[in-house]
Amino acid sequence: MRLTPFAILGFGLALAGCSQMAGTTTRTERPAATAAQTSAATEVTRAPAPRPAARATPAQLDTTTPEQRAAAAQAPAAAEERLGTTVASLGNPAEGGFWVKTPLVDAPAQGRIVNPATGKSAKVELRPLTGGGTGSQVSLPALQLLGVPLTALPTLEIYRS
Repeated sequence: MRLTPFAILGFGLALAGCSQMAGTTTRTERPAATAAQTSAATEVTRAPAPRPAARATPAQLDTTTPEQRAAAAQAPAAAEERLGTTVASLGNPAEGGFWVKTPLVDAPAQGRIVNPATGKSAKVELRPLTGGGTGSQVSLPALQLLGVPLTALPTLEIYRS
């Protein structure tokens, strides 16, 4: 009887499966890898770089118009109620507009946030922060209007209009 390459391969796979089912493993000793082999192995396991199109800049994510930015930067026209201060971080940059999600409000309202370090302010929609937490999340355009670096955790003052 003549064995074909497929029969030999199938027989080898069957034996390998039997050893796995029996729970036995064998360990073979290998010689130490050379520096070139280690470098090549590291290169293979490194995650690929993101595609250039996958990288979005803050300017690309900010969908507000110049008119909207100008309106948000205007001083308040009416009396405001100071709600308190909060440590803020960048919220979801895919959510457009000027808003802050904060535990300082229970229902949506209009208001303003102020960066006391610079005195800059932005008119925003105040949104309740769901899911707990003590800090606040601020929209990308609002943080930019305040002149806050996107990776900073500034303390902001929050006012309700």
